[in-house]
Amino acid sequence: MESHQVLIVGGGLAGLRAAIAVADAGRDVAVMSQVHPVRSHSVAAQGGINAPLGNAEGGQDDSWERHAYDTVKGSDFLADQDVVEVMAREAAEVIYELEGWGAPFSRTPEGRIAQRPFGGADFPRTCYAADKTGRLLMHTLYEQSLRRRIGLYPEWMVLSLVVEDGLCLGAVAYHMLTGELACLAAASVVFATGGYGQIYGRSTNSQFNTGSGMAQAYYTGVPLKDMEFVQFHPTTLMGSNILVTEAARGEGGYLINNKGERFMKDYVPKLMELGPRDIVARAIQTEINEGRCFDDGSVYLDLRHLGEKNIVERLPEMRSNCLHSLGIDPVKRPIPVQPGQHYSMGGIDCNVDGETVVKGFYAVGECACASVHGANRLGGNSLLDTVVFGRRVGRKIAQAETAKSSSPNGKALERAMGRVERRLKELFSGSGDEEPAQLRADLKDTMIEKCGIFRDGVVLKEALSKVTELQGRYKKLRAIRGGRKFNLDLTRAYELGGMLDLAEVIVRGALAREESRGAHYRMDFKARDDVRWLKHTMVQHALDGSHFSYKPVAVTRWKPEVRKY
Repeated sequence: MESHQVLIVGGGLAGLRAAIAVADAGRDVAVMSQVHPVRSHSVAAQGGINAPLGNAEGGQDDSWERHAYDTVKGSDFLADQDVVEVMAREAAEVIYELEGWGAPFSRTPEGRIAQRPFGGADFPRTCYAADKTGRLLMHTLYEQSLRRRIGLYPEWMVLSLVVEDGLCLGAVAYHMLTGELACLAAASVVFATGGYGQIYGRSTNSQFNTGSGMAQAYYTGVPLKDMEFVQFHPTTLMGSNILVTEAARGEGGYLINNKGERFMKDYVPKLMELGPRDIVARAIQTEINEGRCFDDGSVYLDLRHLGEKNIVERLPEMRSNCLHSLGIDPVKRPIPVQPGQHYSMGGIDCNVDGETVVKGFYAVGECACASVHGANRLGGNSLLDTVVFGRRVGRKIAQAETAKSSSPNGKALERAMGRVERRLKELFSGSGDEEPAQLRADLKDTMIEKCGIFRDGVVLKEALSKVTELQGRYKKLRAIRGGRKFNLDLTRAYELGGMLDLAEVIVRGALAREESRGAHYRMDFKARDDVRWLKHTMVQHALDGSHFSYKPVAVTRWKPEVRKY
C-alpha cells in the first residue's frame, strides 16, 4: 500500500497547480492521472486566460472589479459573488507568475502580454499564446512539476474514493498498464478530474471526460451543485465537433446564415459575435432550427477578411484543425460550425479553497463547483479558474493539520479494495446481453437531443424516462472481454454507471428548475425567476435515490438585474 501526505487525482492545469503549491510548502505530494499530464484535456483550451492587465487598446481602464462584474453578469447572477471577487482579485498575480515561469504568451509591440476581446466582456482582457494557450500553460506547469520532483502516477485510474466516518482516507486505483489494483493512503485527496462532456453527444471533450470524479464523490455523500447548467460552445467543427476557439470571433470573425446575413445583429446587436456563449449558442441553434442553415445543418464562421497573415499568426491551431478535419482552409473558405457541449458549470460542492463536507477531501477545476461560473461561464475564465483555485487549494492543504501526517486506516482501505474487486469481477462475469458501447451511444443521443440547448418539461420527462431505462439496462451488461491490462472495454464499462447517474442528476435538476437562466433555457419557462430560483441546486446520493435541496446564492456588490448586452 502506497502512502502520501497529499494525493492529487488529475494531471491537468488545476491538479498540477495544486501539486506545485503543496510541494512548495515542503509536503509530500503525488499526482495520479489517467493520461500523461501533457495529454490532459487542459491542452484543448485554445483562446486564452482572463486577467485585467489593461495591455490591449481600449483596455487601459480595466480593473478586477470590472472583471468580477462581467463574470457575475455572465453567470446570469447565479455565481457566488464572494468567490468571483477572489478569482478576479488574484487573476493578474497568477498571470505574472505564469509569465515568470516561462509561459510563452503572445506579445504586444511593446513587449507586454497580448490581450484580445472575448464574449461577454466589456474590455479586451483575454491573455493568449496564439490559439494554443491551454497547451502552452500545461507545458509550463509540467516543467515546474519536474523541477520540484513531484511524484507522478501516469495511466492510473482512480476507481473509488475511500471515505469513512466523514474522513477521506485515500483512494483505490487501477494501473492500466499492468491491470493491478492498489490502495493509496493519503491524509488529503484532491479531485481535479475534469468535466463530464462524454455524457453528451456532439461534445468538444476528450474521451476520458466522463465525470468519473464527480460520480465517485457523489457516491461517498459529497453533494453535487448546479449540475443542470451545461455549457454549449457556439462554434464546433461540423461533424467532428472539434472546438473552434472563441478567439476566432475575438479576432473579428463573422457568423453568417444561408442568406449571407450576420444574424447576430438580431440577437445581441451591440456585441454581435462577442455575446456570451449561452446567447450565441442559442442564436446559432435557432438559425439551424428555423431553416436558415446550410444543407449540412451548419452556419458559417467567416474569417477570410482577417487575411492570411493574421490567421496564420494568431489562429494556427484552428486553421490546422480545419485543414485536417474538413479539408477547409479558413484563409480561403468559411468554416461550417454548430454548437456542441463544452463545459460543466456544476460539479462537486466546495468552498473557495476547495474544501468539501468530507474532511481531507478537496475539489478543484471543472469537476468542482465553488460557483464562480454560475449559470454560464465566460470564455477565458476556465483556465483562470484552474490556476487561481489550484493554487489556493494547494496552499490550504499545506496549512491544514491533516496534511502534516498520514496514518493509514488499513482496514478501511482493505474494505474499499474488496468492494472494487467485487465490482470488477461482476463486470467480467456479466450474463446479460447489453452492449456498453450502445448504452453509451444511447445516453449521448438522449442528452444532446432532450436536455440540450433548448429544454422543455415534456421532453425532459422523456429524457428522464430514457436515462432510467438505460440504468436498468446497465445492470444487464454482457461480460467484459479480455484481461485487466489496458482494457478500455473494462474502464469504459466501469465509468458508464457513473455517467448514467450523473445524467439522471442533470435531467432531474433541469426538470425541477422552472425558469431560464444562463445555459439552462426552458421553452416552457422562458423568463428568469429570481423570486423562486435565485438559488443553487444541491443533490446528495442515498440508497433510496438522489435527494435535492437548495441553498442561497452569495450576493455581495451586485444585485441581480436584467441581463442585457
